[in-house]
Amino acid sequence: METFSLLLAGFETALTWQNLIYCLIGVSVGMLVGILPGLGPSAGTALLIPMTFAMDPIPAIIMLAGIFYGSMYGGTITTVLVNVPGEAASVITALDGYPMARKGRAGVALGLSAIGSFIGGTLSIAGLVIVAPLLVDFALAFGPPEFFALIIFGMTMVIGLAGKSIIKGTIAVTIGLILALVGIAPGSGIVRFSFGSIHLLDGIDFVTIAMGLFGLSEILLSAEQQFKKTEEPPKLGGLFPQRNEWKPSLMSMGRGTVLGFFSGLIPGTSSVVPALMSYSLEKKLAKEPSRFGKGAVEGVAGPETANNAFCGGALIPLFLLGIPSSATMAVLLGAFILHGLTPGPTMFVQNADFVWAIIASMFIGNVLLLFMNLPMAKWWAKVANIPFKLLFPIIISVSIVGTYSISNSLWEVGAFLVFGIIGYLFKKADIPVAPIALVFILGGLMEESLLQSLNLFDGNLLSIFTRPIAGTLIVLSFVIITLSIIAGIKQKKDNFMDVEV
Repeated sequence: METFSLLLAGFETALTWQNLIYCLIGVSVGMLVGILPGLGPSAGTALLIPMTFAMDPIPAIIMLAGIFYGSMYGGTITTVLVNVPGEAASVITALDGYPMARKGRAGVALGLSAIGSFIGGTLSIAGLVIVAPLLVDFALAFGPPEFFALIIFGMTMVIGLAGKSIIKGTIAVTIGLILALVGIAPGSGIVRFSFGSIHLLDGIDFVTIAMGLFGLSEILLSAEQQFKKTEEPPKLGGLFPQRNEWKPSLMSMGRGTVLGFFSGLIPGTSSVVPALMSYSLEKKLAKEPSRFGKGAVEGVAGPETANNAFCGGALIPLFLLGIPSSATMAVLLGAFILHGLTPGPTMFVQNADFVWAIIASMFIGNVLLLFMNLPMAKWWAKVANIPFKLLFPIIISVSIVGTYSISNSLWEVGAFLVFGIIGYLFKKADIPVAPIALVFILGGLMEESLLQSLNLFDGNLLSIFTRPIAGTLIVLSFVIITLSIIAGIKQKKDNFMDVEV
């Protein structure tokens, strides 16, 4: 009952006209970010953080969160209509969404994706409302050893899920850790990796890293390609499936909601993981798996629901433990810190008005997105035809001004350009950049919890195994790393055998 009262108070705050406007701006920008190829939720959120410096925390995070879940909706439109995925998770939707459009069922594909996105997003936020307060007492039981073990577990998940190569994933994680060590060491006061520069004494600003690695690198990659005019979007037609397609669609949406919500709880994942899991599950459960790839409604409904349900689940470890489960969550965590907020179990008590206003705004944002998608889909699709040669200079100019405003220093602009080039080169080499940002945030938290744990155990870190939760997480981390190494060796062996044959 207390939770319901707090949620009502959150709606009271979120429904003020100022916060409604910021919510509308956030989800609209999110739609735009999702539609435009080359940008994604991480890049879009990072690029707009400087615009929130002068704002109060509640409207600032309402707007930035709107970009996050709004981009999940937007990425579907160009995926279905012109086979141009706007963000990573939409690649899965393209497998059946575009074939549906070529059969004259573009409206049905967009209708299913909008309804599935609304159901997945709304139910996952409802899950957050129910689950998060129940886990507050459990989260309060986390001491420094448990936080240290959880962060280690998160980093192993990052390595295991970083990409095709565990070596490349490890490279990204290592770079993130090194960047986290720059500046004055906590406790000892020793200056590390400053190279005599006063600009590095306080470490590297996360916003600069995020804007460079995600925003500028994507712009450079897109600018490298030959910009071809996309084909004319097909007519939408009806937005709702046939009567016999409702049941399998709703069943796949239900399964997608569960997969997405629980995937969000795992550090190191992204919305691509539940979307891919949902597609694979629907294909296995289907009576005629051969329909998939040719326009199966379940192939659109399930993954679209899963990637939106991921958003609500990912907020639980962020709010309760201050642990980001994805790169976009790491960007949001950076925004929290910039606005003087420290995510953790005490935030539900000390900043209850903030937490419940953000949760309430997400319910409102999902309703806004449903109405923005169903009747306006074709209008949004035309945005993808904006010439990149006009769009990208504007984005870069805004990014440079935003970076300079962080500390009114050209040094930040230089760092932004350097990280943009690094991100571009890494993506060309197929080295994932998301783990760098994620581990950069986790690295500082890990070092702090490690020092506290060593003080607690009088320098004997092996005593961590005397703590049930911490010990279990450390063991699981070793198991995940071992399985990832074995899987990598097996994959290389299979590839070698294929070459030999």
